[in-house]
Amino acid sequence: MKKLIVIGVLAVLVFATFQSVYIVREGQQGLVFQFGDPVRVVRDPGLYFKAPLIHDLVLLDKRVLGTEPQTAEYLTLDKKRLLVDHVSRWQITDPLLFYRTVRNEVGAMARLDQVIAGRLREEIAKHNFIDIVREKREAIVATVTDGTQEAAASFGITLLDVRIMRIDLPREVQASVFARMQAERERIAKRYRAEGEEQALEIRAAAEKEREIILATAYAQSQILRGEGDAQAALVTAQAFGQDIEFYGLVRRLQVYEAILGEGSTIILPPDSDLLRYLESPSFVAPAE
Repeated sequence: MKKLIVIGVLAVLVFATFQSVYIVREGQQGLVFQFGDPVRVVRDPGLYFKAPLIHDLVLLDKRVLGTEPQTAEYLTLDKKRLLVDHVSRWQITDPLLFYRTVRNEVGAMARLDQVIAGRLREEIAKHNFIDIVREKREAIVATVTDGTQEAAASFGITLLDVRIMRIDLPREVQASVFARMQAERERIAKRYRAEGEEQALEIRAAAEKEREIILATAYAQSQILRGEGDAQAALVTAQAFGQDIEFYGLVRRLQVYEAILGEGSTIILPPDSDLLRYLESPSFVAPAE
């Protein structure tokens, strides 16, 4: 009997010891409650004691936490429907307020997602679809982060940032949007092709005009030079042959002979033909006129 009593006492002592000792690890913070009322907030890691069966311990994370991507549909200023995935990073900085308002991390993420979605809906409704896709994403998330921090602080949370992971169109809208985008690109391409053809025609016309001008100028210059050359040649020839008229007559007649008396040619002329005088007597000298 005494042994049973001793064993029972030892068991109670061991149980009381385990119930009175608790450890707050690195990255954790603790709340100690006495019958539902907060007694102590433990922020530093270490070994601590509490009254068994009287005090309750709640451990909360002290690290930076994040929400899972949440997809929701939003409407832009130009009435386009968008599917947006957002995430957030946050940290529990007031554990007692956090526990009283949202109880745990699941409740905190649900409340944060609700607030962020409302802010996103408000900001996306201020911008056109093309602006959100191209350049307004960073400005929108910065505004949403600033607008959500006050609400997050009321939960004992410090919101670090909000990020948009993905922007997409609803499946039933994608086909029509892509068709419009393709038609727009084709229209732009046709306009560029038409402008290119117009410029090509202008360039070809200018080149053809320049070519004709160059050819006409070259032809005119060649004709002038040829005329000047012919005149110079005639002058030189006249001066040369003018010095000996008989020699000039001989040369001219030899040229005629070469033109009309080919191989196997037959020509009938009267004996007194002036054309044959050099054939009859090469030393014949025509009388001076």
